[in-house]
Amino acid sequence: MTDGQGIELDSVSKSYGTQVVLNSASASIAPGEFIAVIGRSGSGKSTLLKLIGGLSSADSGSIRHGPHDLAQMSESELTLFRRRSLGFVFQFFNLVPTLSVSENVQLPLALNRMAKPDALRRSADLLDRLGLSACADRLPDQLSGGEQQRVAIARALAHEPGLVITDEPTGNLDIDTADEVLSLLIESCREHRATLIMATHSRDAAERADRVLRIVNGRLEASE
Repeated sequence: MTDGQGIELDSVSKSYGTQVVLNSASASIAPGEFIAVIGRSGSGKSTLLKLIGGLSSADSGSIRHGPHDLAQMSESELTLFRRRSLGFVFQFFNLVPTLSVSENVQLPLALNRMAKPDALRRSADLLDRLGLSACADRLPDQLSGGEQQRVAIARALAHEPGLVITDEPTGNLDIDTADEVLSLLIESCREHRATLIMATHSRDAAERADRVLRIVNGRLEASE
């Protein structure tokens, strides 16, 4: 099990052409903390998550995961770091349609070279805890939206990452399913001691976070 990762953002800036998305944004996130990131549509929430997850690079400033400075890592090092240390849950699930539910959950374990029997046990345990054991052999398109999002959560947590990054994870779900999925995600991260960063428009998610950071004019501000 990987303990939660502390993250330091120092004067991070990012622009697309003439559009400034982030402007000297800074924040400190403690290991195991649940941070909700809020802001109007187009304010830069998804961009911030991509930068923290090493999926995009900042124009200036630094992003550190513990001792790791993302700007100083090569592409191969970043790929390995994401594979081992990060879990991602997106709004549109991003499950592999040709793989079964169990195989989707096992995917990060296979990439990290876990032995097949161990990966099967880990997958079965996660699916059981998320109420998905009966769905293990189904394909994603045979599941409801809520079930698919629970599979995405199981996949993100399978390799016990120190950081889970989620971008509007309940945005496409009805209210009851969204509440269930949100609870499962938070409880699972708490259980695994994973740091959780969630971009959201959900007031419920923000109220349940340890802290809320709001993006205003490209900067990160504490929000009550």
